Amino acid sequence: MLNTPAVRRDLRLRPVRPAGWWFDALLLVGLVGLTVALAADQLFGVDRAVADWADGHRPAAAYWVARVLNFLGQGTPLTLIGAGLGVLLAVRLRSVRPILLPVVGFVITTFTIGPLKVWTARAAPSASVKDPFLPPEQTLPLFHDDLPVRFAQSYPSGHVANAIVWYGVIALLLAPLARSFGRRLPDRLVTVIRIVPPLVVLTTTTYLGWHWLTDSVAGLLLGLLLDRLLHRVPWDGLPLPGRLRAWDRPFTSYP
Repeated sequence: MLNTPAVRRDLRLRPVRPAGWWFDALLLVGLVGLTVALAADQLFGVDRAVADWADGHRPAAAYWVARVLNFLGQGTPLTLIGAGLGVLLAVRLRSVRPILLPVVGFVITTFTIGPLKVWTARAAPSASVKDPFLPPEQTLPLFHDDLPVRFAQSYPSGHVANAIVWYGVIALLLAPLARSFGRRLPDRLVTVIRIVPPLVVLTTTTYLGWHWLTDSVAGLLLGLLLDRLLHRVPWDGLPLPGRLRAWDRPFTSYP
């Protein structure tokens, strides 16, 4: 059995970069401002220009490469990977705490991304060439309340937001998991895991015409905001019920 230090009841928020709440406020203001602008029929020209360019520069080879790479942002597999890593680390450290991270990640993504999509009710760029076959100009606005929900869930991009949150969760779990096997995960690799897949997903989901550019930008803003909230939580110090005392060991500060 692995020897792990006792949990310290330190409920101070964990540091994030950039430090402070000003960046979180900036992300929130950016998301609200972008939504207000789109609700006022602004930025449609940019969205249309990017979508038209992508439509005109999408040979078969590039399409399939982008489609394969876009699987990096599939929410269900990422959730299962995050949950699996949490369970594995929990068993390795004999601690329930690693499981809390993917559970909370699932909850906050479910109750933010989905409701925002339903509320804003925006069609995807492809809605003019397949069901529900809207006129091109009608695919851009928000609040298509007359459309079935399945046709109006483009804003914000769930692929992008989920990728940011779940690769952040995976990176936060992988480092202590590697240490539990006597290995060290290089900081640079952790950074790559957190940054590269979400950028690939943002690029491919826009290039494939599955989302407007502003959908992807909104997903980026929302994902970064949620990611920073998750990384601020003092996971090793959260109080747990007494019955879990035998499985109450730290993981983010595991040496």
